[in-house]
Amino acid sequence: MSKKLFVLAGEVSGDMHAAGVIAELLKATPELKVFGIGGQKLRSLGAELLYDTAQMSIMGFVDVLKHAGFLRRVIRDLKKVIRRENPQAAFLVDYPGMNLMMAHFFHELGIPVIYYISPQVWAWKEGRVKAIRRNVDRLLVIFDFEVEFFRRHGITAEFVGHPVIEQLAELTLPSRELFFKRYNLAPETRLIGLLPGSRKQEIAHILPEMLKASLLLSRKSPAVFLLGRAPHLNQGVYNMLSDYSDLNVVHCAAYEVMQNSDLALVTSGTATLETLCFGCPMVVVYKTGALNYMIGRRLVKLKNISLANIVAKGLGSSERAVPELIQHEANGPEIFRQAEMILENPALAVSMQRELLAARDRLAGASPAHNIATILQEYL
Repeated sequence: MSKKLFVLAGEVSGDMHAAGVIAELLKATPELKVFGIGGQKLRSLGAELLYDTAQMSIMGFVDVLKHAGFLRRVIRDLKKVIRRENPQAAFLVDYPGMNLMMAHFFHELGIPVIYYISPQVWAWKEGRVKAIRRNVDRLLVIFDFEVEFFRRHGITAEFVGHPVIEQLAELTLPSRELFFKRYNLAPETRLIGLLPGSRKQEIAHILPEMLKASLLLSRKSPAVFLLGRAPHLNQGVYNMLSDYSDLNVVHCAAYEVMQNSDLALVTSGTATLETLCFGCPMVVVYKTGALNYMIGRRLVKLKNISLANIVAKGLGSSERAVPELIQHEANGPEIFRQAEMILENPALAVSMQRELLAARDRLAGASPAHNIATILQEYL
């Protein structure tokens, strides 16, 4: 009888991280049946997906409420299939709202739960610690400071390193020289990256403000703007670009944006860590609906919300390695002001780059995908 593994990766980044592990696991266990929720990466490995990450990209308290009926149906369908398939283990990746609920279900069935990329309970919703302690068999974390946090709460967490380090090491990107040649750019061209996120809601709230700032920057000094598009989204979400025809915008892969930009405007999330790994100076931006922000502000305990600043904490002389503009501050003129400050101060840009690259070392782990696959094999 073939082995079965349930996987739940509800976001694009989770799909990517899970796929690296599953690819390693299939080398050792090619007959393994993988099923659950994921995206293009997991599907390409032969996973049987009940729902796609594109359907699960729901963020914010208000949107979760709006889609409550759909989410209940997803959970009901998952439970039905899980009972039928009876997998040997569950591999849950990030996506805490649904994954912690499913962890409880698996615990009741006696199916081991391996949770990869822990809920950020050190930032908010610390009450989730109890659910993790009760329902998760192996907790695999991607930040070294999380080990001590969970130890204080009676949970053994294993630091496996951040998957972004491994994924970037496997990338083959064109050199800066070839990149400039491909887009017919002069060597002295100033490149400013725009990374507005991978969710429709993020792009709707944040990209217009990035574009307003870009317009101000272009009036001050000629520049080419590199836009990292989310390939899984309907390209109609970028229709607002037509209102900014004066801007010289080049569409390219997000990692090319990070590698080649002199400065990047980045939506808070995993992209700030990826940009950090390239040592690219950045301004972190985040904006959401008013009600979502009001609720979130009451719950989040951290002074800094961007992962880049959280990882870089204590490495520099200031409280923040990179500026953060949240909600009402995340407007075109203020983004422009912060960006110009970095662009016009080469010493500041170099210092920021040095601090970001030092922070990258804190994320490193030895072959996390292989090591996690080895852990999963123990349960199959």
